[in-house]
Amino acid sequence: MWYFPRVAAIASLIGLSACVSSYSAAKPKTPDNLIPVVNLPTEGSSQNLTRFLADLPESTPNRELLAQSWDSYRQRFIQSDGRVIDYEASDRSTSEGQAYALLRAVLINDPTTFALTLNWSENNLQRQAGGKRTDSLWAWKWGRKEDGNWGVIDNNFASDADIDTITALILASRRWHQPEYLELAKLKLQDLWNLSTISKTQGKRYLLPGPVAAFVPDASTVYLNPSYFAPYAFRIFAQVDPQHDWLSLVDSSYQVLEDSAKLSKVGLPSDWVALNTKTGQYQTLPASSTLKSLYSFDSYRVWWRLSLDAAWFNSPQAKSYLVTSTQHLQKLWSKQSSLPARIDLQGKPLVDYEATSQYAMLYAAMQVVEPAIAQELLVKKILPQYKQGIWGDQSAYYTQNLAWLGLLPPKAIPQRLLK
Repeated sequence: MWYFPRVAAIASLIGLSACVSSYSAAKPKTPDNLIPVVNLPTEGSSQNLTRFLADLPESTPNRELLAQSWDSYRQRFIQSDGRVIDYEASDRSTSEGQAYALLRAVLINDPTTFALTLNWSENNLQRQAGGKRTDSLWAWKWGRKEDGNWGVIDNNFASDADIDTITALILASRRWHQPEYLELAKLKLQDLWNLSTISKTQGKRYLLPGPVAAFVPDASTVYLNPSYFAPYAFRIFAQVDPQHDWLSLVDSSYQVLEDSAKLSKVGLPSDWVALNTKTGQYQTLPASSTLKSLYSFDSYRVWWRLSLDAAWFNSPQAKSYLVTSTQHLQKLWSKQSSLPARIDLQGKPLVDYEATSQYAMLYAAMQVVEPAIAQELLVKKILPQYKQGIWGDQSAYYTQNLAWLGLLPPKAIPQRLLK
């Protein structure tokens, strides 16, 4: 299927990485003139807010904030047809953004927004070759083309988005008794396994960040993104797709996370790592690469993903990793009550600004291993950035998603959805 030359594939890889990395390229800025954008009809918004509140257990911390911020996000970032807009990147849409909307919608029990978002994505993010759909995964980037028309700009897929989408579909099928969502999830699982996993070192199977042509630059090297690993999702996938060994991805994910953390003098996860499949050794990516081996906006999500595995499936591996790999950040926090948004693998701060998205993802991890620090992060760094349904910059869709997902208690959703 991937007929383009390897040079083109690697160039496409660089663009694919921008799905997340564009948020870390420079210090976030607040526009001088913020343009309020209201996409979904606001009629009945108060009723929606009441409904969202009702679907969160009364014991849920920050319950009203979670309901209000989701309602605000729906209105500001999601069009009436279900397209999620990234205002910081030429009004583009990404599979990542669509997936976050699906996941948040099912977690807060919003079937209407879920259906709209899924419908737009299925109709507009189809991956095609020669005018025909090639598989059920989604092209990662959609926006204004050079000719002025709107459509798919990059036909590659990003596996983290497909993982979040499939997880959302399975949970939605259980929550709303919609078997068609499960059938679509199973279809996507076949393609995700076939197109985005690879068997290499000693027969181990690894999750790739996208297509083989882009992330396997030569016969002995594989590029991996630790923040894409979602052990909790792989456990759920194994429940509905016994034909494939999804639990093997749980094992390889933790192996990569634990072994690649040794690249960091302070044990931090990295945005990107390279695995030598002949020696089994991990390496940083070349300095000349657009993909960087450092702790930054990608790797924040490691904390959240493993916190879900710890909370939903009581994973001892998740708890052990979170205890060990957060030590440097815990020490920094205890010393200065702040964390730089980007840190190199030697532990040196690379910027003098902070990131609400990091604090929210780390909050989820600290809820598992150090609740006192979690509370400090919440009070000192996360809540002060929240105002009228928005965290910080009103155009920052990435921050809105990570802040909300980090604050939502994993046990706020019914346990029956996980089995």
